[in-house]
Amino acid sequence: MIVDLPDTTASRVQRALVKIRAEGGAVALGRVLTLVIATRLGAEEEAIEAANDASREHPMRVIVVSRPDTTDGEPRLDAQIRVGGDAGASEVVVLKAFGEAGADEEGLITGMLLPDAPVVAWWPGEAPDRVSDSPIGRIAQRRITDASTQDDPQAALLHLARTYRPGDSDFAWTRLTLWRAILAAVLDQPPFETVEAVEVSGAADSPSTELLGAWLGLQLRVPVTIVLSDRSTGSSGIHGVRLTRAGGDIDLERTVPNIATLLQPGQPTHQVSLPRRSLRDCLAEELRRLDPDDLFGQVLTEGLPALAGQAATGTGGP
Repeated sequence: MIVDLPDTTASRVQRALVKIRAEGGAVALGRVLTLVIATRLGAEEEAIEAANDASREHPMRVIVVSRPDTTDGEPRLDAQIRVGGDAGASEVVVLKAFGEAGADEEGLITGMLLPDAPVVAWWPGEAPDRVSDSPIGRIAQRRITDASTQDDPQAALLHLARTYRPGDSDFAWTRLTLWRAILAAVLDQPPFETVEAVEVSGAADSPSTELLGAWLGLQLRVPVTIVLSDRSTGSSGIHGVRLTRAGGDIDLERTVPNIATLLQPGQPTHQVSLPRRSLRDCLAEELRRLDPDDLFGQVLTEGLPALAGQAATGTGGP
């Protein structure tokens, strides 16, 4: 069910939510958190779709605050409430704020937050300069950004490192989960030789490439080389990882979508499932933990600066 509330106020939206719960039986008792999505006008649907899919694992209330690129124009608030089949296992409140109506984002959503439930904030596109100090970020236990959507992903990641506060997270880290799991499993197998050097290759627009290198450098305490290819190669994301050991190199390369090739000395070639993670997968994983991700914070604030001092950047593929 979809209820449109054009030219409305925040208090009217709250009353409409109460009425829908009373008349339609949609209750908030089973919701485990409130997800606040801050995005620009016209870019809401992709984020809502990902939230609806993730809500089947994490029932929640989703509040979407979208604003145009400019604050000019008459102040107006258009709202839409989605429940039932149009909202997955969640309630979705879409607030489109024009002009000064969107100046106080915190005040706009405060009355719609679930009582005694954690708040997670997500910026699918452009994020505030310091997310922890933003109006929405101040009331959230977790704050999720996506460096890959910025004009300069690497610069966005370094900026996040400088402004990091416990509770901050980024999808550049979440997209590494499968890579990290495979590499950890490989190093858990004999002959248990010491890794002497690491090389990580990927696209220039992939912040996950440098973040993976920072994690490996921090955990293994070895020199890390980052090789970035330009967009002309047509391949995005992480391309591969090489771990140099005395007995021979370990190579994990993804040359085709969803499948990686694992090469190890003295062993047959293995094909490993390594799919690119969707927004839904990344969001669902982030919502599984509502406490600060200490490892991410350490990689971001210690591993990434250390990598910046030693990384060699080149062109071409892995």
